[in-house]
Parts: sequence; C-alpha cells; structure tokens
Amino acid sequence: MARGLARDHDEKRAAIRKGAAAYFATHGFDRASMAGAAAACGVSKALIYHYHDSKEALLQDILGAHLSDLVRVVDAALEATAKDAPRIRLRALIQAILAAYRDADAEHKLQIDALSTLPEARRAPLVALQRRLVGALSGVLAEAAPGLARAPSLRPVTMSVFGMLNWFYMWHRPGHGLSREDYGDLVTDMVLGGIGAVAA
Repeated sequence: MARGLARDHDEKRAAIRKGAAAYFATHGFDRASMAGAAAACGVSKALIYHYHDSKEALLQDILGAHLSDLVRVVDAALEATAKDAPRIRLRALIQAILAAYRDADAEHKLQIDALSTLPEARRAPLVALQRRLVGALSGVLAEAAPGLARAPSLRPVTMSVFGMLNWFYMWHRPGHGLSREDYGDLVTDMVLGGIGAVAA
C-alpha cells in the first residue's frame, strides 16, 4: 500500500521553498546547488530530493507558489473593489501587490533573475501566471483612463507601473523614508496624474 503524505508535508515543503529561495537569491541560481540549498534549509540532501527531483523543479515550485499567491491577492483585490470607481480599484490593486511583495524579496529577485533559465516546459505555466497579473493591471488602468484601451501605450504603461513596484525592494529600507503603504499611494498618484495625458 502506498504511503500517504506526512501530516506536516505542506509545512516542510513551504519551509524548503522559503529557505532555498533565500539561498538561490543570495548565491545566484546558476552557481547554487541542491546540496547548498539543503544546508541553507537545515535539512538533508535526501529530504530536499524527496520533494524536488532537480534544482529546476525546486525553482519552478518556488516561483509557482510565489506567482500563484500574487494572482490570488490580485483577484481578491479586484473582487473586493468590483463596485468601486476605477481609480479606487487601481489604488487598491497597487497597494495589494506591494503588500504581497512584503517578505518575498528573494522570490521576487528569482522571478526577475532566474525564470528565464528554466526550460520551456517548466517556464510556460509561470509565464501564464505573469500574464494574468499583467492583464489584471492593464484592465484596471484601461478602466481608469478609457483612452488607454485603444492606445498602443497600454502595455508600456502597465509594464512601467510594474517596474515601479517590482524594483521597490532594491532601494527601500524598512523604517527609513516612505512606508510601503505611502509608496503605494505615491505610485498611484503618479499614475493617475499621468495616464490621462498618455491616453489623450
């Protein structure tokens, strides 16, 4: 009879994802090893291979969990503001994305630096999740400035907003300067102040 999953299977797997993400982000995915990831996680190499049969499978699991969490956060923000004005929805969405990035610097760095190293079969479902995120933000931007929906600048504007959010972790130091929430408002105000001119 096949063995069932251990009671703490999901918790162990999540802990391995978190520890390995920090290790990969610090040392560089291309130079990192499964043995190093196991040591960083405080587990045996055998245990890490129990959950993932390769370094690429582990990276896919890390990024898959990270991006799936982001999609859930974005979907929840859009559902919660479904009856609100587009500008309120945009502010809520930007704040939700920034909040979801909290404590996920390593995963975010890996998304930027290492996603492209995965083979197509492993990369494709992750890219699909990214496209859902881009589509959600594009939709709200087009609602906030209807002219954008018909303009070739919608995608560049969308990616520029993500750029402001995605690189926040590189320069922000908690407890210094703007808070995460204040920065979310700053980005929203900049976007709302500018998309009308771009759409026109």
